[in-house]
Amino acid sequence: MERTPSHPQVSQFNLQQVLEALVDPVRRSIVAQLDATGEDIACGAFDIAVSKSTATHHFKVLREAGLIRQHYVGTSRMNTLRRTEMDEVFPGLLDALTTPQAQGR
Repeated sequence: MERTPSHPQVSQFNLQQVLEALVDPVRRSIVAQLDATGEDIACGAFDIAVSKSTATHHFKVLREAGLIRQHYVGTSRMNTLRRTEMDEVFPGLLDALTTPQAQGR
């Protein structure tokens, strides 16, 4: 059984779905944290004030929109920002979201 969840191909990215994923402040925070570290982060290591089941939902929305890629390292589900692919399809979108000015709004 494959443990790695499915991810959309770049050709399947949909701007409406990406924007709907990013409208939630918790999901924007997850994206910003991934962008700031530049490294993979385990689901439980994010600074978000939601329950585990709610966090799981947020990760799923981000994954299905194509914003993150998830994979396992041992028993930890790791998250990677798909910045290169997003920048290829929607240039400037993540930059507009992750700049200090955007985060202060």
